[in-house]
Amino acid sequence: MTDPDPQTPPYALTIASSDSGGGAGIQADLKTMTRLGVYGGSVVVGVTAQNTAGVRSTHVLPTEEIRAQFEAVREDFDVGAVKLGMLATAEAIETVDDCLDSVEETSTSRRTQSVDGYGGPVVVDPVMVATSGDRLLEADAVDAYRDLFAHATLVTPNADETEELTGEWPDSEHSRTAAADRFFQWGADAVLFKGGHVEDADGEVRDVLVTPDGAETFASERIETDVTHGSGCTLASAIAARLARGDALPTAVERGIAFTRAAIASPAAVGENGSVNHLVEREGTVGEFGDE
Repeated sequence: MTDPDPQTPPYALTIASSDSGGGAGIQADLKTMTRLGVYGGSVVVGVTAQNTAGVRSTHVLPTEEIRAQFEAVREDFDVGAVKLGMLATAEAIETVDDCLDSVEETSTSRRTQSVDGYGGPVVVDPVMVATSGDRLLEADAVDAYRDLFAHATLVTPNADETEELTGEWPDSEHSRTAAADRFFQWGADAVLFKGGHVEDADGEVRDVLVTPDGAETFASERIETDVTHGSGCTLASAIAARLARGDALPTAVERGIAFTRAAIASPAAVGENGSVNHLVEREGTVGEFGDE
């Protein structure tokens, strides 16, 4: 007879909506967390009928069910990081905001663990539009999203989301600084401006991490592909997973970008248009991304 050998992996929670095709949303989040050595849990906010060609329909769960899922997880698991994705409606956003709210603040860190709420790292991916172009956030929910940024260790907007939220197109140091200042005013600790939608003459993608202390740029050669379904969800959940493993924010961002880039560089040829590939192995090695 063999005795079990219990493991104690870090635990991260995704609060988002599902993608029935599996490339984005909660499915992408959980695959990413698993690949990075983190045990993932989920709070399902909405259900989408979706594939690589587009979103056919969306159904948002009643707020009491969203809250019940969060409370069930918090009662039983030591949550090391939270990733917020597609929240769809103002009512759902306000419910998630309330779930995270009961947090004690200290002079050294405004987020500390509490029994009633949640005080660990929070990565907010302000999902508004799918890669296919389908709208995923009701127009009247934008203001509610801004209130949610008070919980954010990191916000990960693409250029379109940055412009909709702040009025700035983040293609220069000046515009990124102005946009970051707005996020800071709303309470976020840091912003990662994703560069995939910003054209650059030298063929690079520049993801820029901005904190009140300055900016750090992560540059990589642009991969010429339209197969980016799920890339935003993957990046945000990868960063959350690395934060749950104890990485400092810049390291978590760097490693999250590396995983997402690898998943884009070797896409999964599934469905009509394909998807980022969460089964990809590390570029240049045979190791797993979570082995570091």
